[in-house]
Amino acid sequence: MKPLSLILGFIPWIAFSFLAHRIAADSVAWSGLIGLLLVLGTMALQKPAWPPSVLNIGMLIPLTTITVVGFVGGPDVDAWLYDWAVPGVGLFLGAFILALVPFAPFTERFARESTPKAYWGSPTFNKINRVLSAAWGAAIVIMGLCSLLVAALNLYSDDFATPATGELLLNWVVPIVVIVAMIKFTVHYPEKVRSQVRAPQAPAAPSTT
Repeated sequence: MKPLSLILGFIPWIAFSFLAHRIAADSVAWSGLIGLLLVLGTMALQKPAWPPSVLNIGMLIPLTTITVVGFVGGPDVDAWLYDWAVPGVGLFLGAFILALVPFAPFTERFARESTPKAYWGSPTFNKINRVLSAAWGAAIVIMGLCSLLVAALNLYSDDFATPATGELLLNWVVPIVVIVAMIKFTVHYPEKVRSQVRAPQAPAAPSTT
């Protein structure tokens, strides 16, 4: 699996999370629309284009909701979205990925790009993707919780050049650390599992009876 391809799959969510707090509070809907268009563009470029991937569905649902609610709502809705939309999308996406791990691990689609089709149904392939998907889902939930804490403590900074310490830590430092850790895990875990499968079974101890 190529980690870069995996990270690029999250671009709509990343773009929305960034823009939602760098545009005026009454423009969160525009951030949602940009993220939504990026999801639709990603879906159009994927082969096969249908059915859509778990990741795209997990982003499409909340971004569509935010876009519609943002455009039809008033100032109070805009203010609410400014505070809670980003953590809401992160928590929904992470929970959505975790809920589908037993049935449709989201990393499977990315893994198939570099795995021969003959191995797609193997127990090793399935195990690797379930573990990776669960780990990524948990990581996204952690990032969503960080955003939720920023909103709850009202730590948003209006100055991008000098963000508040709390927002810098929770919305930037922690997510970057989590993503770097997940990239390393994504690279090394599959090979660890394959090595265990290839390792010869230890000879059974002779019976003493």
